[in-house]
Amino acid sequence: MKDFFRDPAPVAEQSLPKGFKFASTACGLKKSGKPDLALITSDSAAVAAAVFTTNRVKAAPVLVSQEHIKESGGVARAIIANSGNANCATGAKGIATSRATAAAVARELRCPQNQVLVCSTGVIGLPLETDKLLSAVPSLVTSQSGTAATYESAARAIMTTDARPKWATASYRTGGKEVRLLGCAKGAGMIHPQMATMLAFVVTDATLTCRFAAHLLRDITARTFNTVSVDGDTSTNDTLILLANGASGAQPVRSGRPDLQRFTRALESVCCALALAIVSDGEGASHVAEIEVRGAPSDHIAARIARTIALSPLVKTAIAGADPNWGRILAAAGAASLPQGLSFDTSRAEIRLAGITVCRHAQAHPFDESAAHQKMLERHVPILVDFKSGRGRATVWTSDFTEEYVRINASYRS
Repeated sequence: MKDFFRDPAPVAEQSLPKGFKFASTACGLKKSGKPDLALITSDSAAVAAAVFTTNRVKAAPVLVSQEHIKESGGVARAIIANSGNANCATGAKGIATSRATAAAVARELRCPQNQVLVCSTGVIGLPLETDKLLSAVPSLVTSQSGTAATYESAARAIMTTDARPKWATASYRTGGKEVRLLGCAKGAGMIHPQMATMLAFVVTDATLTCRFAAHLLRDITARTFNTVSVDGDTSTNDTLILLANGASGAQPVRSGRPDLQRFTRALESVCCALALAIVSDGEGASHVAEIEVRGAPSDHIAARIARTIALSPLVKTAIAGADPNWGRILAAAGAASLPQGLSFDTSRAEIRLAGITVCRHAQAHPFDESAAHQKMLERHVPILVDFKSGRGRATVWTSDFTEEYVRINASYRS
């Protein structure tokens, strides 16, 4: 497993998609005075696809961005994102602030207001200081550039409790043209995507149609961002946005074309890298657990079981202590809630912890506890649960629970 417990390698200039610019600034939303406002723009109107939180409590920027994508028919020129305040549970004033922010950016770019997507992250329930945001927009737009340094600064500006920035790149050649993809994300706590606390933005100079982009993004989200969980809490602000401006000059990516597989593979690699970077940066995390369920009656049931194991505080604390307590895993698996009429047999369950078999036929299997403990001290802890009663399988990634997680979240607003 790649070591996600350190900063990513610097973004190379040659990996930047054509036709995009970036900027960031400190507008005063964060008490620390650190950068808290980021801007991503496309030189031309780009195809925009997005996946948003399914939490019934949706932040103002989520509602406004959903509205803008619908009104524009899936076209956007810019994404503006602030950290330090979620602009959630802020009523009509919060909606007005998000709309005013989009309007300010649109004026500077001379584009329709509905071609600006707005995102926020931070504390819920506090009014967002509109004046600070709006006064920063003109200089933010003026300072934008298409360099790796400005991109990295923008990626850092959306961080909240993140310990490290998150970005990933991919590229491929088709028809003599190079297509590039670049993505960044933030998220360390309140992570249990159901889309769709995460924000993630992927830009590419590929040519896509609106309908195709939306379908592909939903499909890839299911295999990447929706397979990670830090604490089981779905954010009110979760947003994943894809912008494709076609500046590479490559032929459009669509069903039936030979480059479909190349683009799909590239986009999935970027989303997967960002998703794993988020879970490894789980607040206070010292381990990442890869929970694989096999032999379930269906993939759907396997996914339910894997998520239940991943969400168990008892399992997560055992991982933190490198304790090969397989009984917690079996108990969590058996507690998985399934739709009425669906069930699974646990009597043949086999569990492997960090490659060591610790349970067979849902009973203890002799193993060296000291050796298992040593293996579980490694940053990556694979957990395999095999029910041996079907072909269903699923994998979910999660982080452990440590004292540091409690400390961070006990003082998040201070």
